Amino acid sequence: MNTSVIGYPRIGKDRELKFASEKYFRGEIGGDELLAVAKEIRKGGLLKQKEAGITYISSNDFSFYDNVLDTAFLFGIVPQRYKDLGLSDIGTYFAMARGYQGEKGNVKALALKKWFNTNYHYLVPEIDDDTNIALTGTKPVDEYLEAKALGVDTKVAVTGPFTFLKLAKFTGSKKISDVSSVLTGEYIKLVSLLAENGASFIEFDEPYLVRDLSAEDIALFKEIYTSILAEKKGVKVLLQTYFGDIRDIYGEVTVLDFDAVGLDFIEGRKTAELVEKNGFPADKILFAGVVNGKNIWRNNYKKSLETLNGIKAANIVVSTSCSLLHVPYSLESETKLAEEYKKHFAFAEEKLTELGEIAALYGTDFENAEAYKKNQALFEGRVDCEDKDVQARVAAITDADYVRLPVFEEREKIQKAKLNLPLFPTTTIGSFPQTQDVRKNRQDFKKGNITKEEYVEFNKRKIAECIKLQEEIGLDVIVHGEFERNDMVEYFGENLNGYVFTEKAWVQSYGTRNVKPPIIWGDVSRRAPITVEWSKFAQSCTDKPVKGMLTGPVTILNWSFPREDISIKESILQIALAIRDEVLDLEANGIGIIQIDEAALREKLPLRKSDWYGEYLDFAIPAFRLVHSKVKPETQIHTHMCYSEFTDIIPAIDAMDADVITFEASRSDLQILDSLKENNFKTEVGPGVYDIHSPRVPSVEEIVAALTKMREKIEESKLWVNPDCGLKTRGDEETKKSLVNLVEAARQIRG
Repeated sequence: MNTSVIGYPRIGKDRELKFASEKYFRGEIGGDELLAVAKEIRKGGLLKQKEAGITYISSNDFSFYDNVLDTAFLFGIVPQRYKDLGLSDIGTYFAMARGYQGEKGNVKALALKKWFNTNYHYLVPEIDDDTNIALTGTKPVDEYLEAKALGVDTKVAVTGPFTFLKLAKFTGSKKISDVSSVLTGEYIKLVSLLAENGASFIEFDEPYLVRDLSAEDIALFKEIYTSILAEKKGVKVLLQTYFGDIRDIYGEVTVLDFDAVGLDFIEGRKTAELVEKNGFPADKILFAGVVNGKNIWRNNYKKSLETLNGIKAANIVVSTSCSLLHVPYSLESETKLAEEYKKHFAFAEEKLTELGEIAALYGTDFENAEAYKKNQALFEGRVDCEDKDVQARVAAITDADYVRLPVFEEREKIQKAKLNLPLFPTTTIGSFPQTQDVRKNRQDFKKGNITKEEYVEFNKRKIAECIKLQEEIGLDVIVHGEFERNDMVEYFGENLNGYVFTEKAWVQSYGTRNVKPPIIWGDVSRRAPITVEWSKFAQSCTDKPVKGMLTGPVTILNWSFPREDISIKESILQIALAIRDEVLDLEANGIGIIQIDEAALREKLPLRKSDWYGEYLDFAIPAFRLVHSKVKPETQIHTHMCYSEFTDIIPAIDAMDADVITFEASRSDLQILDSLKENNFKTEVGPGVYDIHSPRVPSVEEIVAALTKMREKIEESKLWVNPDCGLKTRGDEETKKSLVNLVEAARQIRG
């Protein structure tokens, strides 16, 4: 039985790509050196998969920043403002990804959004009325030939035209129907170019097919691929889907002239049913995604083999459910994690072994095989994963625990009287720059090079400096800067029971931003207060209100690797009770504003609207209310969300019953404002006035223009002024300049 990997991690085992890219941004290395680092990373991944015996290995799955951006660049879909900078190709590419501010101009980056239901982010392509769509790049061919020179004949993975068009933003009067035939023609040219260079298999990634599709969507997909498949030039074409099932278009897909179709049997809740009820064509290969590409737990061979044995298809390939981009490289890097834990996990390299073993067991008397017996022993039990007290607390939750009184309108009056903030109050989202000295202090403490007293004293000094800076700038609501925190989820996980942690289990979130998600091993509870002493100290440094900064239960779960032996709902409620304990302790210690970030609220939201309620929003939204329902009326509860589509769940967000919510809005051109107005959004709101994921400094005029637009859609008494996210990844100088401009813009608007 053959095996397939949809895509492989690309940041490097030791994050080589991140560090090389950042050196390039700082001008410490040139483009050639950056390209050389990338080539070595690709080589390592290709040879590792070849060594593991994977049949279908992907090329062109590598990216310096994002594959959707790569596709836009491939077909010349580059907005004029980036061309006008007159930069090199790679300079233009990074200007689209990060923005540019320098001697050649000042432009924002493309919008950044979540990649379906993952913590990865993609850059939104822009197509205007003057865009000349044409195949101008050769990246897929170059990387195919590079792999072939290493002795690896790959399938060439390409973002499919349908998904690309559905994710793109049309900035003028043109619509998808106006450009689809042109883009299709350029994809046909790409197929021909790959065929001329010896490629025998092309993988078109079309994850958008797992969303709700209209009749118009289905017609568009059929039109695009009828044209492409008629010009295959002898190349086999794999239609690869993931993150769900393709119930709306399964029949149309199976009659088109694809040579193979990849289906997700992990997140595709109706995939097995679709194949069973409708059959699968005998002349096509079914790439069956049974190895989870998004989580790190070992595969249960019994379940996978039962799934494969239930598939009525003549030719099956064992595949990952999605790209392995979403999991770390290898357990080999985890030298401190006990074997008792490690044996239950599978990172990217270990998943290659799982693919091979499942393929070898399929069609055999596998129950007597050593690999099978060893695998099943892992599922007989895990140590220290149950806590009866935690389970009892969850069972004791009542409907009253989800309700905060008095109602929002009464609380709003009480809080305005107590806080006495000016119109358009200014604040930040929470974190301040994590400079080299901050990271060194934390590492020295972890390594035992300094005492706890020295570690605490350093952080208190940084907090005092941060508060003094904010007072000098003139911000109305202060934050303590979060210098004690490594990551907004990992930090809390380290202070909760039920978690285990890794050393080098990094995954890409976007561009050079890599995260190291903690692993939820067992039932979760709080050991002791986590943030209280830091917040108390910060408040003692100023007469202005200081926000207590917490991460919400949904985000903590969504940005961890979750358990698979209990439900998502159960895990979220456990975490919610732990964070509620922290909220009440902050309030008891004099913190009058508490921000509970839910940046990842939408991440586990099912991709189909019909599945939203009943299994996610019906417990995710109440879980947030559970966290803050017992605080006093005068305690103001904030939350924050970023880099997802929120416009269609605005009523659910309002139902979180927070007092203030800050949104990412700057990269999406404040599109959320219309939805807030249409839904009579009651919560006070701070749409981000500038993009912190770009190094550029916004001007006062730019922020004033954004606030002027906001005032047209949001009541002045409800409008806050803030950046669109935390400032952790920015530098000190650009942060100060940006915030000075933000405060000045607020002053001008008040005037």
